[in-house]
Amino acid sequence: MVPHLITALTGPINEFEQRILDAMPAIERWFRLEWMEHTPPFYTSVDIRNAGFKLAPVDSNLFPGGWNHLSTEMLPLAVQAAMAAIEKICPEARNLLIIPENLTRNTFYLANVAQLVRIFNMAGLNVRVGSINPAIKKPTRVALPNGDAITLEPVVRSRRRLGLKDFDPCTILLNNDLSAGVPGILEEIYEQYLLPPLHAGWSVRRKSTHFKNYEAVAKRFGKMLGIDPWLINPLYDQCTGAQLGAGPGMEPLQTCVDALLTKMRRKYKEYGIDEKPFVIVKADDSKASVGILTVRDAKDLDALKRRARKALIGGDGQPGNDLIIQEGVLTQERVHDAVAEPVVYMVDRYVVGGFYRMHAERGTDESLNTPGAGFVPLAFEHSVHMTQPGVRPGASAPNRFYMYGVVARLAMLAASYELEATNPDAEVY
Repeated sequence: MVPHLITALTGPINEFEQRILDAMPAIERWFRLEWMEHTPPFYTSVDIRNAGFKLAPVDSNLFPGGWNHLSTEMLPLAVQAAMAAIEKICPEARNLLIIPENLTRNTFYLANVAQLVRIFNMAGLNVRVGSINPAIKKPTRVALPNGDAITLEPVVRSRRRLGLKDFDPCTILLNNDLSAGVPGILEEIYEQYLLPPLHAGWSVRRKSTHFKNYEAVAKRFGKMLGIDPWLINPLYDQCTGAQLGAGPGMEPLQTCVDALLTKMRRKYKEYGIDEKPFVIVKADDSKASVGILTVRDAKDLDALKRRARKALIGGDGQPGNDLIIQEGVLTQERVHDAVAEPVVYMVDRYVVGGFYRMHAERGTDESLNTPGAGFVPLAFEHSVHMTQPGVRPGASAPNRFYMYGVVARLAMLAASYELEATNPDAEVY
């Protein structure tokens, strides 16, 4: 299915797309040299927003779900990338154990796990799914919405290894973002490859750390390409110690919001952008139950105190006081008249596909990752890797997807910096 895109693109984005296409050899060499020095995350998905005047990642997931939304045409790319990733880590790999989230009743999520099983099975591995959910005490077959089925088996832990009854994997793939903390059953595994590593989970990760690294990557890339890095970088600030209740506890948050909105207004004025800037406030550690708050004026926070506390409440029932304030990026993408945003998927350092997340009931300045969202695979009439030089910006789907892939890889590179800096086993010189 080829998405029918209705995209209002003018000015800087068209110019940026042309620069990307013209500089493709230099860009690919730049990435190639980076990957000689840094290890990419095992797999990554990146949410991208295209405002028409800027293009930026707004979230990077190191335990991506949603693999079932990739089109059938793109599966060969995922399989080839999976082969390359596994061969690099464990060339003699034979058995792979996937450990998913403890969402046994969410069959749409389990369809994503089933797709991962299919990808790595086609990559030449024996693949089974092991659950660390205490409720799974025996092999449990779950029917999926598309007519498939998946079998969840209880994980068995020996002193130093993790596996299933009569199944000893050399590699363990986590599809669990560890936002509730690292279960003891996953700790101190030294004889098997655990991918991604435990410090990639939200029990350790901070969004502010990721976007600090992304800012550094964007500046270097912008200098290489000769563009303002703001065109690909969402401004952000970290706010610690805010008390989301009554009284002066909101002042640190108001100060941070006001400062970031001021920076955005300067940029909007510089580029002649006739839009009202807004920021997104969310928990820095991405607690599982935490929502987001959209703010257009720091003064509005006084009226939003109760709503702010409710939106930013954590899974433990406590408000998240360590917050990130992020530049809100509009989306001008449309799929079948619904507001949409691209999500790009990668395995190792390779772009393997993606989809458009769309929501008919959300606005251009709202999060689309909410109940009611739909998904349209990125399945173009031509190969997604074959750009079309000479075609005017915005007229070619492969060209547009290549641009998205560049920005997504920049976010993935930032994640690799992030994981290196937070690796508890890294040697200190």
